[in-house]
Amino acid sequence: MEGKFLLNFTAIDFETATRYKNSACSVAVVDIEDGKIVDKYYTLIRPPRMEFDSCNIMIHHITPDMVEDAEDFSGIWPELEKHLSGRVVLAHNAPFDMGVLRSCLLTHKIDAPEFIQGCTVQLSRKAWPELMNHKLDTVGRFLNVDFKHHDALEDARACAAIPLAAAKAVGASDIHELFSAFNVKLAEFDPNPHVSWQRRRP
Repeated sequence: MEGKFLLNFTAIDFETATRYKNSACSVAVVDIEDGKIVDKYYTLIRPPRMEFDSCNIMIHHITPDMVEDAEDFSGIWPELEKHLSGRVVLAHNAPFDMGVLRSCLLTHKIDAPEFIQGCTVQLSRKAWPELMNHKLDTVGRFLNVDFKHHDALEDARACAAIPLAAAKAVGASDIHELFSAFNVKLAEFDPNPHVSWQRRRP
């Protein structure tokens, strides 16, 4: 049906306290059903050693005193898992966010849920190759999304806007059709650790 986009997916964003993958200090998800936001979740997280790199604080402005009373990853996991299990989960530079999730699960000895992952950096490169780069703030400006970059909930919302806009551009009716139209891969989440580590998402 023209003009109707039944896209169902979850957008996720992590912020980390240090360069280490298991140092998540905040996470947010935005759930999309039938192309509309139906739920949001945001929380601060107490990282394992309560260590923060100054450069990370400069990026996201989360400080140790802000998370000292927060739950650790195992404490927030039951709620976060509800938004991921069985879903298509998208992130802007998925290797970063999926790497953080993978490392946090391993650190806390939590079984990984089953879900499909995809990357909106790759999608935006194919959808709008004319942009000078495909960082989240650049793509957000192009799509007229007003958001505060490196706030996890704001970033998740901006991430979610990318597939919605791309789907309208090509008339895709679901998330699998959309990624196929741009020849971008969706894949099952791999819980096994990888050697490579991308410190910062675009």
